[in-house]
Amino acid sequence: MEIVFLAFILMLSIFLGFELINKVPATLHTPLMSGSNAISGITLVGALTSAGAEHSGLATILGTIAVAMATINVIGGYMVTDRMLAMFKKKGGAK
Repeated sequence: MEIVFLAFILMLSIFLGFELINKVPATLHTPLMSGSNAISGITLVGALTSAGAEHSGLATILGTIAVAMATINVIGGYMVTDRMLAMFKKKGGAK
């Protein structure tokens, strides 16, 4: 019964996320991306804590993988945000 409940939560979160993203106007994507980068930074701190804790070897391996994935997510998010902000800059330079 627990697997059905978890599958329902997963499907509900996918649907809700899809609907929310589609309702956001294009002018708000950059601020929302910055907010999600902050959340990814918190995830990175949690992954570092998990990887550094002296639990089982499996927990350390999974924590290390989580650190790598969260780092990729944070760097990629900032690269996308920087690229989006560059679209709003004037081409001739600011005067």
